[in-house]
Amino acid sequence: MANERLRALEDVEKEIAVVLHCAGTIVLELSKDKHNSSLIDRQFTQFTASVNRVENELSSQIRYLTQVATGQPHEGSIYSARKDCKMALNRAEYTRMKLGELARTCEIMLDPQT
Repeated sequence: MANERLRALEDVEKEIAVVLHCAGTIVLELSKDKHNSSLIDRQFTQFTASVNRVENELSSQIRYLTQVATGQPHEGSIYSARKDCKMALNRAEYTRMKLGELARTCEIMLDPQT
């Protein structure tokens, strides 16, 4: 799963390179006195398609990261289990402390010397 996500990000990086290349070609062609309109159109079409692919994949990655970051269960996460364990230990310690106080109170009340 993680390898697939990394591969997808590598593909996004390649698409960004295509976007930059197309943009550079368009600007270079437009800077000429006589520009080739069909080349500009082809480059613009490729530029738009690449931008859309980058946008879609990055949106998908962001949705995934949003799920992971908001505590939704996902593979490999032990945060929730650790948090539950820590809270249980805190409750056990609090209960032990209260039982100790109760025991001391009972001893004082039942002590025959008073």
